[in-house]
Amino acid sequence: MDIMIAVQDACVSGQWLTAIILSLCCFLPSCLPAGQTVDYTTSSESVVSRQGDTALLRCYLLDGISKGAWLNRSSIIYAGNDKWSGDPRVSIVSNVGDKHEYSLQIQKVDVTDEGVYTCSIQSERNLHPKLIQLIVKVPPKIYDISSDITVNEGSNVSLICAASGKPEPKISWRHISPSARKYESGEYLNITGISRDQAGDYECGAENDIASPDTKTVRVTVNFPPAIHEMKSHGVRPGQVALLRCEAAAVPSPVFEWYKGEKRINMGQGIVINNLSSRSVLTVKNMTQDRYGNYTCVAVNRLGTANASVPLNPSNPAMYGSTGGAEVLLACWYLILALSSLVTVY
Repeated sequence: MDIMIAVQDACVSGQWLTAIILSLCCFLPSCLPAGQTVDYTTSSESVVSRQGDTALLRCYLLDGISKGAWLNRSSIIYAGNDKWSGDPRVSIVSNVGDKHEYSLQIQKVDVTDEGVYTCSIQSERNLHPKLIQLIVKVPPKIYDISSDITVNEGSNVSLICAASGKPEPKISWRHISPSARKYESGEYLNITGISRDQAGDYECGAENDIASPDTKTVRVTVNFPPAIHEMKSHGVRPGQVALLRCEAAAVPSPVFEWYKGEKRINMGQGIVINNLSSRSVLTVKNMTQDRYGNYTCVAVNRLGTANASVPLNPSNPAMYGSTGGAEVLLACWYLILALSSLVTVY
């Protein structure tokens, strides 16, 4: 009866944990005899575990005849060796060499397991509740990141990267490039007036002190109009092969056109045009007198147009010393252009 009165007094005064612990005594084999006072002291500690690991909440019986019980909030997990919880991950651990151990083990611990656990030890005369605060830490996990985007040069770009974890992870950004430029930390990465050299992959990293950082990337494609940065030709004698090369930088890749004077050049009659992503090579297989003159390369994409011109003139045999020397030099020049085209492809 004294225990029931104590339970009622605890409930009235709002001491719910005390009421639960006292009520638990009724389920234990050795309840306090009627007429005895209840003397209990409380101790507390914290246990930190990582999500997915096994958490061990240690508790020890005072002697061979004392009884134990485990509670979580208002739920009874164990009363003595009787399991009241239906959670298969929960069990009592008792070392063979120490029969007084009465620890609670939780496998594959999760954030929902976090909270205050009570190990209630009842000796013959006293009740000793031990409060254990279980703290579950969670590795960082990126759960949302911007999709790959394409923008025009000069536009403003905003990328987002959201991550979860305990403690809350720190988010950082870096541009995956030779310079590996890092940006200020935060969920949002804002780039004002993006330039073509800022295109590429951006890596978001989420990091806390629990596990290795979680990383994901987003690709930013920057469109810009063509700019021709190389235009080459080499003088040849009539009857020989002439090559002209035009290289342009542009996103999207440019479409190339060739002109001689004001007239557009088309394939056929000994003329071959090979267009790659950023290069165009014009080949004249049988050079004739009427094909000498000024040649213009035009590179076009939807953002703009660029052009550059180069003269194709007859070669001067005197500069080579002999016809054979000129032919060797031309062959070398053709080989260089062909190999450079192959390198671009692969």
